[in-house]
Parts: sequence; C-alpha cells; structure tokens
Amino acid sequence: MALKSAVELGVIDVIHKHGKPMTLSELVSSLKLHPSKVSVFYRFMRLLTHNGFFAKTTVLKAKEDGDDEEDEEVEEETTYALTPPSMLLINGESPCFTTIINGLFHPSVMDMWHSSKKWFGEENEQALYESANGETFFNFLNKDSEAYILSMFQEAMAADSQMMKFALKDCNHVFEGLESLVDVAGGTGVVSKLILEAFPHIKCTVLDQPQVVANLCGTQNLNFVGGDMFKSIPPADAVLLKFGTLDFGVW
Repeated sequence: MALKSAVELGVIDVIHKHGKPMTLSELVSSLKLHPSKVSVFYRFMRLLTHNGFFAKTTVLKAKEDGDDEEDEEVEEETTYALTPPSMLLINGESPCFTTIINGLFHPSVMDMWHSSKKWFGEENEQALYESANGETFFNFLNKDSEAYILSMFQEAMAADSQMMKFALKDCNHVFEGLESLVDVAGGTGVVSKLILEAFPHIKCTVLDQPQVVANLCGTQNLNFVGGDMFKSIPPADAVLLKFGTLDFGVW
C-alpha cells in the first residue's frame, strides 16, 4: 500500500524530473504535502527505501544560521534517489508498471484477497474473484460502466509484455526455426510485435477474447483472432502462453 501511495502521489516522477536525489523537504515541497503529514511521509519513504524502491544517501549542507564563513557549520541531510525497481514506475517511460500497481490494489481485487480464507475453507466451484464480487473478473472488465478498468488492464498487460525484450535478448534461440506462432491471450499483440522485430519472418497470430481484438489491425505477418482458447486455438509451430493459464481458479 505504501508503494501505491508513492505512485499516486507521484514521488517517483518528481525525483526523475528533478534529475538528482532529493531531500525530504524538497519532496514535501514539490508534492505539496500538508505539514501535518510530513512525519508519516518520512516513514513511508523509510519503508520503501528498506524494500529497495529508493536509495538513501547523506549529503553535507551548510547551516543557515552560520555567522562566519570560516566557522560555518555543516549538517548532514538525507536524500532519496531512484533504484532499478522504481525506474520501472516512471510514467512516460517504457516499460512502466504503474498500471499494474493500480490494478493490483483496485477495491474489487482487495475484496477478493480479503475473502480468500473463507473461499479456501468451503466447497465452491466459483473462482475466488467471482465468489467475492458476484461476477467473474472478465465480466467485470467488459461492463460498459467499467471501461476505464478494461483500459487499465490492457495497459498493464502491455507494460508487462515489454519485459519480453529481455527474454528475446538473452533467449532468442527459443524462437529460431519457427515459421509460425500463436500468442494465446496475447491482448493487443505487444509480445508478438516484439517477436516480429527480432524474427520478421515468423507469422504471428494473437488469440484473445473478441472484444479485446475487435478494433485491432494486423499486418502481413501479424493476425488478430477473437475466440476462446478452451474451444479452439489456431494451428502454428508453437503456442505462447504468458499469463493465459497463470490465474485460473483465482480470477
């Protein structure tokens, strides 16, 4: 929750735009925090620093009440810098995982986890999310009134898919020799597009729910197909499953 608060407050973006580590007072001023909340914000920063999202350094600063420059006193002041994990949460950069953080802490998701003890202790064929919220996760996503949630979910999946760049860099031999590939639950096709950048000869098919791919345009080697993975999967040399089977039983 502290990380979600940091994301919502814009702490990471402020430090990034500042271009160098910032003191607590500089952060409080830039974020326009109420003076009564400074001590709480300090504890948030300590917690997130302990968990590796910020790096703490100490700088020497001249005291403002020094009368003589030769006898000028200095004091230590703590500054906060970004770390590799927090650099993945800078808005406007790629990849950026802020949408994943926001999605993980959505009220309906929190309700799901809060009801997990009851769910594990009873015979229930419903997935955990449906048991807690009265509807399946994907029905919730597809409601017109929750269009912004579907957009956030798609952005989160697209952001996570950017990590495929590292897999392609270090494990590109996995795709050598393939002529065709189907990306099951491939969303907007971010992963397939990255694969095509490295292997432009592969014919990629993205399979996802009809409403997900309805307005997406393919290319010569990229095709979008709406369907149900439990009923039919287009034929290909290889099937790619990234998140397609990860959370069945939960969502």
